[in-house]
Formats: sequence, structure tokens, C-alpha cells
Amino acid sequence: MSERLGQFLASQTIPYPGRFRLALVAARMGKGLRSVAPRALRPMIDFVPEQLPLRQDWPQMTPAFGQRLARVALLTGCAQRVLDPDINTATIEVLTRNGVEVLAPPEQGCCGGLAWHTGDLCAAQAFARRNLAAFPEDIDAIVTNAAGCGSAMHEYHLILKGTADESRADAFRRRVVDVSAFLARLRLREKPRGPRRPQRIAYHDACHLAHAQNVRREPRELLRSIPGVELTELADAHLCCGSAGSYNLDQPVIAASLGEKKARAVLATGAEIVASGNIGCLTQLRFHLAKLGSKVTVRHTMQILRDAYGAGENGS
Repeated sequence: MSERLGQFLASQTIPYPGRFRLALVAARMGKGLRSVAPRALRPMIDFVPEQLPLRQDWPQMTPAFGQRLARVALLTGCAQRVLDPDINTATIEVLTRNGVEVLAPPEQGCCGGLAWHTGDLCAAQAFARRNLAAFPEDIDAIVTNAAGCGSAMHEYHLILKGTADESRADAFRRRVVDVSAFLARLRLREKPRGPRRPQRIAYHDACHLAHAQNVRREPRELLRSIPGVELTELADAHLCCGSAGSYNLDQPVIAASLGEKKARAVLATGAEIVASGNIGCLTQLRFHLAKLGSKVTVRHTMQILRDAYGAGENGS
């Protein structure tokens, strides 16, 4: 019963940024009542940050700097828009610096992954159809920067299997690519400058990126392209951090154990920064590193790359 309640609450909030923000604000206000809250709600209360980032919005079209080499559409996501919207801002800046025009279709919605993973086929199909209609066809790729979302969109042909939209969904999913893979294929036109001093960065493979999409080499290559960066690997890198889909809600004890183990693996590297390509992993790492008293910075690969260029210095 508790698990079903958690899944229901997640399905009614996380895919909708406005609702999700309100739910997090309410949860933050209720942190002092955690002990009397329903057990299904406690993991969500635990993960609420002390301060939510300010809302960010993105233009429907951001032009490339200099000669345009490609034109893509970006999935801006749902949970990520609330928990760390700067990831989208960084993604757009890195792409445009490297000659990519970026569209952010306003009609897009949740990827449908949460509904798909929890067995709500009707909702997953509705989300998939919305995105089939929202994303234009005259683009080079549909770019994602959240591994879970990219993985779900790669499965639209399965979500819509046996329906009139199956063939469209199959064509759609073939255009979906993680931003790190897209940039590695395109090759960076503008070389990063690098930090003011050498930095050691640990890289965490998001399960939905490494195992579901087979994207492992590309983000590492992008990080190694930054002068002064020493990239280090985690022990047992193949293991999940415990934040796959709704796992934190469904299996909070196991998820917490995996999260602490992953955080300790990060600390063992001596890195100042840990990078990953999925908002669930980033949130899990932040929570468990902070719980261990660590000040290791947790960043998306695109944020690190953007910072290496120099934030706010577009086209310079």
C-alpha cells in the first residue's frame, strides 16, 4: 500500500514542473513533521533541498554562434527543470558555442519514463504522443541531457507498439541522442580554456546512460578535453547509485545503502568534483555526500564544460 501511494504521488507531481515545485515547497515546510508523515512520503521529504533554485526558462530558439553546423531540439525535462534548471542553460550554451542552433519546443512534456517504469502504459503513451507532436522533423537530432529521459525516449517504439503511432515512434527514437554523444560526434569547435588551477574530477556512469544507451566514452572525452583536468574513475563504477527511476520511493533502504556506497567511492578518489549525466544520480550524490559531511561539488558534464568556457562569456 505504501509503495503504491508513493508511486501515485510521484506520478501526479514529478512529470509536471509546476506541481513538482509546489510539492517540494510543501515537503520542505513539513520537514519537521517527517516522523508523523506517511512512510511513502519520507524519502521525498529527505531529498528536498534547503533552497530550490530559481525557475529558468529558455527561448524557443537559440541561434548558433558563428557558422551553423547543426540544428537540434532539446528535451528540457520535468524534474530537472525544478531541481537544477541550470543544466539546460549550460547545455544550450555549450551547444551554441559549438555551432549548434538549439530549439526548445514549448509544447513538449515529460518523457513518460516514470509512467513507463511503474506500469502506467496509458499515461506513458500520452506523454510519448505529446512529444511526437511537439518535436519538429527538420532537425539533426533530438538532444537529451538526462539519461533516464533519453532512455525512455529510445523506447517510444515499445511504448506505442501495436498502435497507429508505432512507426512514427520508431523514427522518432532513432533521432534521440544524449548531448555528450552528439558533441563527441560533432567534435568541439571551441576548445575549453580550463580551470584556473588543476582539478581532479570523478565521473559517475548513470545506469540509463552507460547500460541503456551505451554512452560511456563520450562524456569522459569531453571532460578530458578541458586543460588541467585529471579524470578519475570510481571503484565498482558499474553499480547503480540507487536512484534509478522511482527506486528511492519504492526501495528506500536499498537505495540509501547504494547511495552511501557510491558517495564513499567518490570520496576515495580525492576528487573535488563529481560529474554525471542524469538528474536522479546528481540529486542522490548531493544528498549522500552532504550526509557524510563532504563538500565535493556535484555537477552535470555540461555544467563543467560550460564553466570551462567561462560562464556568461558567450562567443568570446
